[in-house]
Amino acid sequence: MNSAKISVRVARKSQEALDICSYELVATDGAALPGFSAGSHVDVHLPGGLTRQYSLCNDASETHRYLIGVLRDPASRGGSQAMHDAVQEGDVLQISAPKNHFPLAHAASRSLLLAGGIGITPILCMAERLAASAAPFEMHYCSRSQERTAFYERIRASGFASQVHFHFDDGASVQKLSLPDLLAEPQPGVHLYVCGPKGFMDAVLQTARASGWPETQLHYEFFSAEVVKSDDDASFDVKLASSGRVVRIAADQTVAKALALAGVEIPMSCEQGVCGTCLTRVLEGEPDHKDMYLTPEEQAANDQFTPCCSRSKSALLVLDL
Repeated sequence: MNSAKISVRVARKSQEALDICSYELVATDGAALPGFSAGSHVDVHLPGGLTRQYSLCNDASETHRYLIGVLRDPASRGGSQAMHDAVQEGDVLQISAPKNHFPLAHAASRSLLLAGGIGITPILCMAERLAASAAPFEMHYCSRSQERTAFYERIRASGFASQVHFHFDDGASVQKLSLPDLLAEPQPGVHLYVCGPKGFMDAVLQTARASGWPETQLHYEFFSAEVVKSDDDASFDVKLASSGRVVRIAADQTVAKALALAGVEIPMSCEQGVCGTCLTRVLEGEPDHKDMYLTPEEQAANDQFTPCCSRSKSALLVLDL
């Protein structure tokens, strides 16, 4: 079920770094915006009908505005291009209320924050929240160069600047991040948060897992993913538990597309298995998980899946629809 949209105006559009703009969003009626917690994102409905998720990167105690940062992605599927080229100061946009699939674990004894490129957006909000509550943390921010480092001056001027380490790809080798060294010894109560490009996140998570970090201490949010097609992708049936109706899913069709053609609409956003908007309960059958949203344990439970990209290993999936 779609939640109500919020009408916002772009109060300010600023160049934060090379190819990165920030957008300050305020309610068109001047009212306070719904509260949010560090790690939250909003769905932004863009010109042209696209919907994209952007993390909130302002202080979570603010109720008068939301701040998002957007990278112009050369491999854009249209979202970042629309934000950079079609959205200007004064424009009115429709957004969702904040959602948080990437929350802080408040019982952590210490937090380790790792940001790659535009992945700084939720990580920065986390750093500000942790600093405000005097919780111990350390942040590492990796980017290609200083000119591509969004919010660099804001971080340098912050009260937690001494807890932040910048790592530039084009910088001296001495300042580059060594993941094996940083993640070598997992400690009870120390939680790791990572956000950024998929290659960066894969490197962080693989290193952490190889070093023995428990999954319960690893927190991550993917911005995008390449949905992997397989030669094994075959047709299968989906049964709707509420009506008993059976819908055939062709080998080259997503479950969400086939259901939409059959008149069953599932709320969707990213269509890449990263946002969780379309998450659907599975009552019977074995999903073929292709998402980046569920944890390995959640995937293994096989009681939910993402119909925008995931398929079925069994001939029939019974869905709670």
